[in-house]
Amino acid sequence: MPEIGLGLGGNVGDPTEAIRRAVAALGARGIAEIEKVSSLYRTAPWGGVPQPDYANACAIGRTELAPLDLLDAVKTLERDLGRVDSVRWGPRVIDIDILFYDDISVQDERLVIPHRDLLRRAFVLIPLAEIAPDLVIAGRRVADAARDLAGEDVKPWAATKSP
Repeated sequence: MPEIGLGLGGNVGDPTEAIRRAVAALGARGIAEIEKVSSLYRTAPWGGVPQPDYANACAIGRTELAPLDLLDAVKTLERDLGRVDSVRWGPRVIDIDILFYDDISVQDERLVIPHRDLLRRAFVLIPLAEIAPDLVIAGRRVADAARDLAGEDVKPWAATKSP
């Protein structure tokens, strides 16, 4: 089965519980067999929309689904967990992004793999480097890319005040 990487985040309600529920549901629904999950991180919002900090994590697993079928499955899961689409980069109960799918590249109007912003987002790279530091994506080792963004505001969730 292909190896996949997922980015998970949220900042509405109890985002840490939403991430836990999403990871559990990925396996329970047969979407992916999750093998590793990073710690939770508190991160400042991305995109300029005023909102609370996010809880973020990454997961690595395996799936039998093709890339677009995986996308449909995670979007359904997001809705089932209470996500309501609003403003781009706005607040949300849960967000699940497909970061990579084996070493293939997908360029579709609905899905780009590897995720187009993966190597520019510390809130993804730091948790991903925790569980897969030697993974190479788009020619870059994840740990090296994360180190380049280490000055950004990404902190372990437990070391910060709860929202």
